[in-house]
Amino acid sequence: MSGNEFRFFLSCDINLPLTFRVERLEGNLPAPKPPKSAEVESAIEERKPELYVECALYIDGAPFGLPTRTRLESTGSSYCWNELITLSTKYRDLTANSQLALTVWDVSCGKIEGLIGGATIHLFNMKKQLKTGKHKLRLWPGKEADGSIHTTTPGKVPKEERGELERLEKLVNKYERGQIQRIDWLDRLAFKAMEKIKERESSRNGSSHLYLLVDFSSFEHRVVFQETGANFFIPSPIASTNELVTVWDPEVGKINPSEHKQLKLARSLTRGIIDRDLKPSSTERKSIQRILKYPPTRNLSGEERQLLWKFRFSLMSEKRALTKFLRCVEWSDVQEAKQALELMGRWEMIDVCDALELLSPVFESEEVRAYAVSVLERADDDELQCYLLQLVQALRFERSDKSRLSHFLVQRSLCNIELASFLRWYVAVELHDLAYAKRFYCTYEILEENMMKLGAGANGDEDGFKLWQSLVRQTELTAQLCSIMRDVRNVRGGTQKKIEKLRQLLSGLLSELTYFEEPIRSPLAPGVLITGIVPSESSIFKSALHPLRLTFRTASGGSCKIIFKKGDDIRQDQLVVQMVSLMDRLLKLENLDLHLTPYRVLATGHDEGMLEFIPSSSLAQILSEHRSITSYLQKFHPDEDGPFGITATCLETFIKSCAGYSVITYILGIGDRHLDNLLLRDDGRLFHVDFGFILGRDPKPFPPPMKLCKEMVEAMGGAESQYYTRFKSYCCEAYNILRKSSNLILNLFHLMAGSNIPDIASDPEKGILKLQEKFRLDLDDEECIHFFQGLINESVSALFPQMVETIHRWAQYWR
Repeated sequence: MSGNEFRFFLSCDINLPLTFRVERLEGNLPAPKPPKSAEVESAIEERKPELYVECALYIDGAPFGLPTRTRLESTGSSYCWNELITLSTKYRDLTANSQLALTVWDVSCGKIEGLIGGATIHLFNMKKQLKTGKHKLRLWPGKEADGSIHTTTPGKVPKEERGELERLEKLVNKYERGQIQRIDWLDRLAFKAMEKIKERESSRNGSSHLYLLVDFSSFEHRVVFQETGANFFIPSPIASTNELVTVWDPEVGKINPSEHKQLKLARSLTRGIIDRDLKPSSTERKSIQRILKYPPTRNLSGEERQLLWKFRFSLMSEKRALTKFLRCVEWSDVQEAKQALELMGRWEMIDVCDALELLSPVFESEEVRAYAVSVLERADDDELQCYLLQLVQALRFERSDKSRLSHFLVQRSLCNIELASFLRWYVAVELHDLAYAKRFYCTYEILEENMMKLGAGANGDEDGFKLWQSLVRQTELTAQLCSIMRDVRNVRGGTQKKIEKLRQLLSGLLSELTYFEEPIRSPLAPGVLITGIVPSESSIFKSALHPLRLTFRTASGGSCKIIFKKGDDIRQDQLVVQMVSLMDRLLKLENLDLHLTPYRVLATGHDEGMLEFIPSSSLAQILSEHRSITSYLQKFHPDEDGPFGITATCLETFIKSCAGYSVITYILGIGDRHLDNLLLRDDGRLFHVDFGFILGRDPKPFPPPMKLCKEMVEAMGGAESQYYTRFKSYCCEAYNILRKSSNLILNLFHLMAGSNIPDIASDPEKGILKLQEKFRLDLDDEECIHFFQGLINESVSALFPQMVETIHRWAQYWR
């Protein structure tokens, strides 16, 4: 809705009963009257007030219907009913002078003292709009609520008595109705400040007044009063003065019938014979080509939709055009939808990337989604595994629990144990989402049922039952690891004592974990069979959550190390590392190997998971022990004749990995970078870990556009060296390669829109648009090289002494 539109409902059209919620009483009840005898005094001391609220509707000053009462409440000083009251009167029956009279009674004492107080509130405001949201009514002590037109018990605090507290409460009410924009970090600060103001005001004024909190029902749009049967508002008489006159237009937001008719005629099926032979002019062809280059996140205008529909027949040989064409279809029109599906079947086969777009929430047609699945069937297992996380999330957008997509994922998993293992985990983790738990459980059951039916020899020497049991034992293993973590955390003392306890548990009470009865498929790499944990090589990281570092024996006689975390949601890390792995694949397809380290990550629950342990050291540790990255690399790869005393291969590996992660962290908007989450391997490969902030979010102010630290540039010989020039060249090459696959990356993020990943769930649309901005799709490859080099130069200039204000702020980021 644009800023100059005002959409509303008419009260006469709302055929619903009047509903509101009586929340609580604020303030201290008046002290009871002095007793006349000792016996009465003791009775008063023992008695606890028992309160209820009587709600009565008054229309034009007269009672309308029977009063309604809340339940009795006697829980203490804060009397909280939180009770929904539904009156028999409907919104359409109300008049402009409708009032709600609320009286609080105490039944624990005699009739004379039973009345606590009352207040009255008008249901429509001065602009004839229905009041919604929370309202704080001041009670008139000892008075029953008066519902007459000129009430003697108005619940509204008089203007002259209103202070800062009343002003803030009015703003909070607007905020809760969605009339004030929500900005999470600013809102938290504002609410904290408001709590302090409330405490200060209450301590200053005491609690001399009683207040009753009432919450009225809200609607999608505002409700404006209109008498039943009236078709328009009687305009106010226009005075000779320059007064502002409010005029309600009942047709706001409605479709223009003449425009709608013209559109229907232009798209009518009878024109199909003419449209079949239509060819676009050179100008129209340019417009169509421009539309086809739009990212999948962009909505088409009415004219653009009309243009694609008009030339739909001539576009059938252009596979890129199908997703745009399907966006033009008016799916509510049965005949138009039928023709669109016929054309889709004859269209040039689209790429897998575009098929992912058709599985997004934008496309609801079951036939379209089934077509997308048929295209996905052409992808090999390696490619399918790259998209599996998003395809599981796409189940949320299907029309049924047993969808074509669900069956496709299960069937492909039956032929590949790695796919089966990951599918099972991705689905199991989503069972925590109550809204879609039934759907994900349905897929889980289909996978279990079909795998159990597999005969012996269908996958190696194991039959279906044994295969499924090997996957179920993964869950049993993670449950045991969670139990170990609880025991270890409860140990008092430092990290060393916790490590001793861990090894003691593995060797003693939980010795079955040292040698498994049967090998278990590694959750991180299901192709690897693990046979037990090596206690002497297992340890604990020194951090708040005390993650475990475990060494597993493998059936082949080797070992593998993993990190197990409990108490941290690593689904966001899982997504980022999946994207790093995908981008590594895309770069290698273009013969550019940047020596990235896409270590394996698997969330095994909403607050637990496993990560592959890569032997490495943080830059903070390296600089502390070796003073520079160069000295560290010289220790492992010395070469007197090589650049900076390091082998050329090692330096090249370092430069390439720096370039790869600089581009990827820029595109994904990775935040909170510091020397502890930048790690370096012995062979010179640099990589990033801990992705708690993505898509532009960062806990530090003024993050630089590129995540480069001074020590990384110095290890390349400084900003003037030939190696730094080579680094920039790799960055620009990688950026342009990834830009070619921008639609794929955007589609994958769009499929994550319904997930519970923090930085996406907070505002999916905004996050995807931020990602799109990073690709600079408005520039060609040459312009992008200049743009990206400019970004690098700006970020690096911030690290060396050239003190411009913004640059100074970026430099502070790394301190």
